[in-house]
Amino acid sequence: MRVIDVEHLGRPHVIGCWEVDGMLVDPGPESSLHTLLEKLGDRRPEAILLTHIHLDHAAATGALVARWPDLPVYVHERGAPHIVDPTRLLASAVRLYGDKLEYLWGKIRPVPEANVTTLAGGETVRGMRVAYTPGHASHHVCYLHEDTGTAFCGDVAACRIPPTDLVIPPTPPPDIDVELWEESIGVVESWSPTSLALTHFGPVDDPAAHLATARARLREEAELARGMDEETYEADLQRRIAARLDPETAAEMFQAVPTAYQWSGLDRYWRKKAEREAS
Repeated sequence: MRVIDVEHLGRPHVIGCWEVDGMLVDPGPESSLHTLLEKLGDRRPEAILLTHIHLDHAAATGALVARWPDLPVYVHERGAPHIVDPTRLLASAVRLYGDKLEYLWGKIRPVPEANVTTLAGGETVRGMRVAYTPGHASHHVCYLHEDTGTAFCGDVAACRIPPTDLVIPPTPPPDIDVELWEESIGVVESWSPTSLALTHFGPVDDPAAHLATARARLREEAELARGMDEETYEADLQRRIAARLDPETAAEMFQAVPTAYQWSGLDRYWRKKAEREAS
């Protein structure tokens, strides 16, 4: 088991693809595919397991299947239609990233439906226990590697860039739901994992403490965003990150968790919550 640093846009410690038992958990963006393939060497992956289909985690999937046409892909049933036909996914991404989309994430290729196995949560696939873990994304799952007790958390366990202990939950639109996310953290806690495997970035050997911190930080950021406008919140978040981290690690964190999208996901959460409570 290892984390493969795909060196997104040439920077380390931003996006990691986890290789375990010949499988790839979240291969990362197509823009970093050349680095992933170089580090895989002669090894052909046996399967791709996606925690969710956000482009920093999954955009390389179609290109990998094109390279190895019998490569199986596991993904939650809500995300599956959007990797088979990424039209709506790309339309949403264009609204978020504009003309930087291809530079950031590369070219998004569809995955043939025949390669896709859908997940609902509760399954065990290839030695990995699957749990449905929404809150960051409505189609998010986590995996528990039963032999080692390692939990592959996607974005549910937030981001922590070594060597810092600063935890930042990524909150881009449109699916942020703080209560569901807190419940999903509880699901991972119920596994009593021995370690966490983070996409952003690397292993966490103190899972109980880290998950408790992730829960607290999610609520803290939600409350801060609730009380600030977008410009004020982004400036405040940037200031807080820069105050805690050295310049190199701060640059890695800003790339892993772009501050320009943090407020809008939380603002949408608060507006949807108010609408539900009013109805």
